[in-house]
Amino acid sequence: MSGSLIAKIEPSAVNPAEVLRYAGSKGADPAVEELLKECIAEAQREFSYRVCYCCLPLQIDGKDCRIGSLCLRSKALAKTLSGCSEVILFGATLGVGIDRLIGKYLRISPAKALLMDALGTERIEALCDAFCKSQGCKITPRFSAGYGDLPLAVQSDLFALLQCEKKIGLCMTDGLMMSPSKSVTAIFGIKE
Repeated sequence: MSGSLIAKIEPSAVNPAEVLRYAGSKGADPAVEELLKECIAEAQREFSYRVCYCCLPLQIDGKDCRIGSLCLRSKALAKTLSGCSEVILFGATLGVGIDRLIGKYLRISPAKALLMDALGTERIEALCDAFCKSQGCKITPRFSAGYGDLPLAVQSDLFALLQCEKKIGLCMTDGLMMSPSKSVTAIFGIKE
């Protein structure tokens, strides 16, 4: 397969309890819940859900995972993908809108900035979950560069294969950080 494809995915509705969990909130505080409602209302129009992906053949030899022309050395990844003959690599992002809101509120309302950050985390996880479910088959858990023994440097190879910048506007800094910040790249296996 040449190049990556773009998926049109809408995640499930915001889960306020999950946002509060990411924010480290313990228990129900009416003031925090009201502030979260404000954050959700403001941020909803800022999300730009985008996913690019490609499906590639997989061969595992010990801890070497050959994914198309890419060879990734990771015992943990090989274990996760064991029994699969194909994998899906994907990149997902919410776009820059949530980064702008987090930056804005870091200057004027740290509590709102914290909730916006947690909301962005909940939304990117919901987007990844929705994409994985959209495959309509049994899959392995997601695995990302920097997990276990898979080096973060692999991120460069994933970006190149997926054409993230061209396809969904997802960039990577020299320090291997993603921009927009509420973004994910991952691999999962298709179970037979």
